[in-house]
Amino acid sequence: MHNFSRYSRPVSLALLVILAMASRPTGAETVNDAIERETAAVESQMIAWRRDIHEHPELGNREFRTSSLVAEHLKKLGYDVREKVAHTGVVAVLKGGKPGPVIALRADMDALPLTELVDLPFASKVRTTWRGQDVGVMHACGHDAHTAILMAAAEVFAKLRNDLPGTVKLLFQPAEEGLPPGEEGGARLMIKEGALENPKPEAIFGLHVVSPGRVGTIAYRAGTAMAGSDTFHITVTGRGTHGARPWAGIDPIVVASQIVLGLQTIESRQVDVTNEPSVLTIGMFNAGNRSNIIPDTAELEGTLRTFDPEMRNFIMRRVKETAEAIAQSGGAQADVEWISDGYIPLVNNVSLTRRMASTLQHVAGPDKVFETKARTTSEDFSYYAEQIPGFFFWVGINPPTMLASLAAPNHSPRFQIDEAGLPLALRALVHETFDYLGGTAK
Repeated sequence: MHNFSRYSRPVSLALLVILAMASRPTGAETVNDAIERETAAVESQMIAWRRDIHEHPELGNREFRTSSLVAEHLKKLGYDVREKVAHTGVVAVLKGGKPGPVIALRADMDALPLTELVDLPFASKVRTTWRGQDVGVMHACGHDAHTAILMAAAEVFAKLRNDLPGTVKLLFQPAEEGLPPGEEGGARLMIKEGALENPKPEAIFGLHVVSPGRVGTIAYRAGTAMAGSDTFHITVTGRGTHGARPWAGIDPIVVASQIVLGLQTIESRQVDVTNEPSVLTIGMFNAGNRSNIIPDTAELEGTLRTFDPEMRNFIMRRVKETAEAIAQSGGAQADVEWISDGYIPLVNNVSLTRRMASTLQHVAGPDKVFETKARTTSEDFSYYAEQIPGFFFWVGINPPTMLASLAAPNHSPRFQIDEAGLPLALRALVHETFDYLGGTAK
């Protein structure tokens, strides 16, 4: 565990002014030089924050410790801080010393209900209850890194405040990975509770660390960049009986198994794969509690990823029809429920993306930045980008010595981050902010 006591001491306004003056570019030093100096100076602290957050992960709408750490840090830096936005979110504003536009930057803070299988000195040992089950909690998608990166960027902005040509608005968001049943949260609740108002930003940036992207590389995509997502729940009702006498009942497990296979024919035989990609996955199958009892019911839960609204509507309709027909053929009943917690596709503003790509190439090198294909993963950053022009990009965190095919993917209990990739993410975020605010990005 790392010691953050130096961030808990009161800092006077006079001291903040002195620090800002000391960090201001002087002589022949340019703002870009100052950014490089200040990002390098905060790198070790960024890593320490990331490890601390990783060791103490929290699920969506429960990020109490993480948000407290973030808020205290931002207050010490002189930000105007608003807490408890969308339950545990933090919104912070810093007005620069020069006139200019307002821009927002977003980081997500929540972890996943997974037991970590990575041997690290700061590995998570946290356990909690999720949907009635005892589970581990792990930052298996890199949100610990996202939070630490934006905390570090906040420090750089504060150090270079006198040369900041505009206003930065930082959104530390809870519950990107989904919500506890029956709760509201995430980007939609952040927006509903005014995260994009007073002041209203004219653009928003976000990033995501990804495996198997190589350390030192950045990927982006103009236009539709990530899929929309929808969650469905299927309850198959049969008639319970003794496991030795299946003919005396209706086996919902067999019927549900046939439904799982039947749903895949929608993707393989009914959808025009030359149009847009789509993915239909069953991620949960629950039924029974003893080997010799055929239960009354079986439950399935899955996710649909699409880019095209018409394809989405078609697949949703066919899931219901297929499940009901297969169940009826086995004498059972299937009830299909589409859960209203899905995400819309993430669309990067094309002109903004083209404008900021040159900044990324300057920071990482033109041979390290590339435009990629659309991803079938989903992000609720899409809701910010629906309101104002948005730019979301991906930073590689896979070590150069590891084959990309061997890297544990995001959402794996074996997912891990090569921290050598985080300084580039920090530099990219800070440089593109200054370039956008100063109007120097082409």
